[in-house]
Amino acid sequence: MNVSTVAIDFQARSYNIIIGASLLDDPASYSEIPVAQTALIVSNTVVAPLYGARLRGPLRDLFAKVHEVTLPDGEQCKNWQTLELIFDSLLHNNCDRGTVIFALGGGVVGDMAGFAAACYMRGVPFVQVPTTLLAQVDSSVGGKTGINHPLGKNMIGAFHQPRRVICDLGTLQTLATRELSAGLAEVIKYGPIADLGFMDWIEANMQALMQREPSALGYAVRRSCEIKARVVAADERESGLRAILNFGHTFGHAIETGLGYGQWLHGEAVACGMLMAARLSQRLGLVDSAFVQRLTLLVQAVGLPTHAPRLSAADNAGRYLELMRMDKKAQAGAIRFVVIDAPGSASMQSAPDALVREVIDACCVAP
Repeated sequence: MNVSTVAIDFQARSYNIIIGASLLDDPASYSEIPVAQTALIVSNTVVAPLYGARLRGPLRDLFAKVHEVTLPDGEQCKNWQTLELIFDSLLHNNCDRGTVIFALGGGVVGDMAGFAAACYMRGVPFVQVPTTLLAQVDSSVGGKTGINHPLGKNMIGAFHQPRRVICDLGTLQTLATRELSAGLAEVIKYGPIADLGFMDWIEANMQALMQREPSALGYAVRRSCEIKARVVAADERESGLRAILNFGHTFGHAIETGLGYGQWLHGEAVACGMLMAARLSQRLGLVDSAFVQRLTLLVQAVGLPTHAPRLSAADNAGRYLELMRMDKKAQAGAIRFVVIDAPGSASMQSAPDALVREVIDACCVAP
């Protein structure tokens, strides 16, 4: 398979996303990465045994010292305590400000390694090596880093751009089916908000994606990265346009926080959140029921949840609203949602609590 390159234009901080097979073993994948004495590989207990040695090989030809730290796996571990393990390793190994951190894993590893890189000595370079579909099409791209707080997901973090993103498509072959489906939620997201033709393509190629056909996965990753690169380059710090990439995330983050981190995968919560946001868009008169049904069938075809969980027996909608008011996009206590203006186009909009309650009640399963 040919190697594809998607560039993100941040002027002096621009970087490439490279996409292809067997990139972990290819020395060319690491060209133009900052020269330093030391590298630190951050991975987790699931990914390190699978791909740690393959990353160490080429890095040992580039760095005099290659250190490793292995984190516990899971969204529930995306916290200060786990982050300290990275700082402990950096300090214990006398890593200087030229040290390059390599994030080898999914979105949790990438977010934490990137946040550590943003903080250590006030900023060191890092490279994203995402090994899940969700990380390759979304979380590894754009420089968002951070950890969770018990009261809100991703509420503590920093913008810190990587020097490169290396998407080895071969790593997707070892993903659990549930993780693959969760990643496809973030792929699906790009169609309704930015490219209806891509949504058409996903529908036509769903079987190939679920069967992990390399060419289908390669196109899905590349097109997703192209869309995100365009949006992020125009609005790095999410002051406007970039917020549309959070389609489904306001509802989805409430699900993750309300249930407890790790109960649902991030992509599962986002998939359900997209359907809730689509229903809100319909009730606001922006899209019709046919579009909502189309998106529902697509989410269902991937094996993702289409009904939201109840977060409170007493006032379920009220609990959702409480959690969503802590969302980063909220302003002065007003919740702002990514809504579909028309298929293939999205914007930010507030909605009356009463209308949001109706959407939540319609989307939640019986207790």
